[in-house]
Amino acid sequence: MHFSDDCTVPLSLIFSGLLCLISLKLFWKRGKLPPGPIPLPVFGNVMQLSRGNIVTSLFKLRKKYGDVFTVYLGSRPVVVVNRYKAVKEVYVDRADDFLARGDIAVFDTNFKNYGLAFTSDMNRWKELRQFSLSAMRSLGMGKKKIEEHIQEDACYLVAELKKTKESFFDPRQFLNKVSGNVIFSIMFGNRHDYDDVKLLSILNTMNETFFIASSGWGQVFEMFPRIMCLIPGKHQKIFSNMEKLLHYVKTRVEMSQKTLDTDNPRDYVDTFNGNPLKDKNNPHTEYNMTNLVNSTLQIFFAGVETTSSTLTYALHIFMKYPEVLAKVYKEIEHVIGHDRIPKVQDRNQMPFTEAVVHEIQRFIDLIPMGMPRKTTSDVEFRGYFLPKHTNVFPMLTSVLKDPNFFSYPNEFNPQNFLDENGKFKKSNAFMPLAAGKRNCLGEALARMEIFIFIVIILQNFTLMSEVPQEDLDLSPDVSGIGNIPKSYKMAFIPRSN
Repeated sequence: MHFSDDCTVPLSLIFSGLLCLISLKLFWKRGKLPPGPIPLPVFGNVMQLSRGNIVTSLFKLRKKYGDVFTVYLGSRPVVVVNRYKAVKEVYVDRADDFLARGDIAVFDTNFKNYGLAFTSDMNRWKELRQFSLSAMRSLGMGKKKIEEHIQEDACYLVAELKKTKESFFDPRQFLNKVSGNVIFSIMFGNRHDYDDVKLLSILNTMNETFFIASSGWGQVFEMFPRIMCLIPGKHQKIFSNMEKLLHYVKTRVEMSQKTLDTDNPRDYVDTFNGNPLKDKNNPHTEYNMTNLVNSTLQIFFAGVETTSSTLTYALHIFMKYPEVLAKVYKEIEHVIGHDRIPKVQDRNQMPFTEAVVHEIQRFIDLIPMGMPRKTTSDVEFRGYFLPKHTNVFPMLTSVLKDPNFFSYPNEFNPQNFLDENGKFKKSNAFMPLAAGKRNCLGEALARMEIFIFIVIILQNFTLMSEVPQEDLDLSPDVSGIGNIPKSYKMAFIPRSN
């Protein structure tokens, strides 16, 4: 008798037994967690989530299992939370219970739990968060100084767009540069010329990385990170790109250290390096090179992607809805005119424009699943038991499309933010980048940029699409961690004022 004949039956029994044990373990966990589709051993709910659009898949599951349910990304359970009240409970009402950062394998592979945004170490996060908020304020965040930076770059943007001489091109390259330069000046103390090859390379690398991470490749990696690390594919580009970006930031940090004046910090990097709490002899200090490099890249990455993606969507939307653009331009003419640079304070006198900017952010749904959270202890939540370190997806898409708060949840309509008198109307459910203690560090900066850049573009240019209005497709190119806008071409026609 051959060896294979002898072993086939016992090996089959062993394998079947292991599958049963794994299944029992999964069902034991499921007994405490919210309901959801039955997972396969090892593979979890891959059958329900394997079509390359995890956001749509989760939306369909919500119809069947309710606003709070469980899915398995491979063998990892994730509790999915929907609608404003439940998401607010995670972000705000019980923030301390859900304050740890959830697993994001595509980024955790390189960041390794260091830096401000992607660490689940609560002591590290608190220390770096407190420092970063203080540093940003000292550098002028929320003050006139930052607004002047934005206005300066807005003027550079107008000058560069005029050089295109009404030709059709993808606007993303310019929108990347203008948003990149604002955050670049905060993190590194200087801006770059628009034709700077190094800046363009870094920005393109960021775009490519976020695109792949949000695509089907990134979604499969989230389910099976250990296996996918060994398999060739586009997801491997994420890790080489991240190493390139981390190396670039480290090089910039080392350059800054050579000319550091602790009494006169120029930027975020200088402020970190000159922090009096930085103790090289303390092996447990959070003020080390790894945290500095990782935090700098994480803030820079988020700042660029948030603003440039929003602006890219915004111009597309204006061409799709020319009647909205016309009303915004009329308000610009009335409040600002043609000869003055827009300023943040103008928002108070421009209710329709303010409503449009908010509606753009709501409609594009930039981070549909929110950034995942993790429970900091055993938590009782809505009648279910969530063990410590349970991953949670606070589905921002369900908040931004909650019909209890928005009259037109599934369409672009500025009336979602206007009252019966045409005045701007706030909404508690407007949380495009999360809310609470761990909200986006640069959200206020992003709001300032988006308003000023949109207004100055419309103030100076008529927008022309390369394709007919009815052919403009506002749906995302890929939908995962982010809703990434489709590429399109347009022309900027200078206004004759």
